[in-house]
Amino acid sequence: MRSRYELLIFDWDGTLADSIGRIVHAMNVAAERAGELPSDDEAVKGIIGLALDEAIATLYPHLDAVQVERFRQHYADIYVALDQQPSPLFDGVVESLEALRAEGYRLAVATGKARRGLDRVLKANGWEHFFDITRAADESRGKPHPLMLEQILGHCRVDAGRALMVGDSAFDLQMASNVGMHSVAVGYGAMSLHALAEFGPQVCIDHFSQLRDWLSGSAHVQFQGR
Repeated sequence: MRSRYELLIFDWDGTLADSIGRIVHAMNVAAERAGELPSDDEAVKGIIGLALDEAIATLYPHLDAVQVERFRQHYADIYVALDQQPSPLFDGVVESLEALRAEGYRLAVATGKARRGLDRVLKANGWEHFFDITRAADESRGKPHPLMLEQILGHCRVDAGRALMVGDSAFDLQMASNVGMHSVAVGYGAMSLHALAEFGPQVCIDHFSQLRDWLSGSAHVQFQGR
């Protein structure tokens, strides 16, 4: 292992799984069922990474707690129906993660998904025991609060300076910053590299396989951060 990092922590939707379009569709169909106007696609992408209740409340701030819960249930029903065939992993994810683990890195997931949804997609990919630890928003605190990362660091007994958060949203990078952890921004998910660069990632990549190249020092990447 050539890099300074021991532990690599990944967001799920938009970082490992190509699920952004499905999330946008489910959110807007749920809005119609809840009697609300669908949001602009970019607005929905802007809340991906938040816990679902917070995401809905951000898009529709006029809703009260009961209405948010009703909207959340509509979304959950729609998404589960769509996710009978789980969203595919991005090109290079399986090969890269297997190689990184073989090289001695510890791997974890920190996601805005609920535990039920995360367990479903882990099982679908045969990854129930692949990661050292996974954390979902409904068993911790939602992003960008650092609790998920603090729990992962504590479980793995790794200092924040030896860990790296990899994500596709501002909330991922802010969460890392809030716990004193470096981050990598991926530009093929919810937000563009240009938008993510302002949150101070160590590096920005536009293909998942570039992460391993960067960690090994074997390839040039688009943007070097801090």
